Amino acid sequence: MNQTDFLTMLEEKGISLSSKQLDQFQLYFKLLVEWNEKMNLTAITDEEEVYLKHFYDSISAAFFVDFSGPLSICDVGAGAGFPSIPIKICFPHLKVTIVDSLQKRITFLNELANQLELDHVEFYHDRAETFGQNPLFREKYDLVTARAVARLSVLSELCLPLVKQDGLFVAMKGASAKEELEQGKAAIKVLGGMLQESHQFKLPTEESDRSIFVIKKKAKTPKKYPRKPGTPNKLPIQS
Repeated sequence: MNQTDFLTMLEEKGISLSSKQLDQFQLYFKLLVEWNEKMNLTAITDEEEVYLKHFYDSISAAFFVDFSGPLSICDVGAGAGFPSIPIKICFPHLKVTIVDSLQKRITFLNELANQLELDHVEFYHDRAETFGQNPLFREKYDLVTARAVARLSVLSELCLPLVKQDGLFVAMKGASAKEELEQGKAAIKVLGGMLQESHQFKLPTEESDRSIFVIKKKAKTPKKYPRKPGTPNKLPIQS
């Protein structure tokens, strides 16, 4: 996907980018490749693949969720900034918080935000489990998202404690999504969530499967969740 295809396909979905926003994506790509030589940010460095598999794929959440309002968003385990930074570029008014467990990635994200001149972005070096127990952040966000972090039964415990009541948890998934949803239903319910929408589509060009689950926070998360670091992955919540 070259930049022209990127622009055209987003416009087909009702997302129009200015020349400034296109320049931001181009600089994002340049910085990603430069920093990737110093640290492992991504295995994908070909420009057309970055535009398709990182930028377009990240923005696909906005095809199904309305980001036009004044939302506060938390991105759990964003790595090199996906999906929240591409979404922030498209919707500059959003307030974005990223939490990641690796300090090197946080250093990259701070430099990225400075170079792209993004405001209302905050980056925290922390484990999602401890971040979700911190009263400064717990149940404070309108929308929490994550992409390629963990299976849904685990991811729900990392994300739902951060969502305010009546807010949304948006999980971006690949090919095994249906199975993950079945295995994650118990955790979603225990943590106060309810599946509101499920969307399936194919990524353009390569036709790989994508799913987006929109989970509504219906009740407060019990205080014991998230459990201590590592526990959700070792012992996912079961029915």
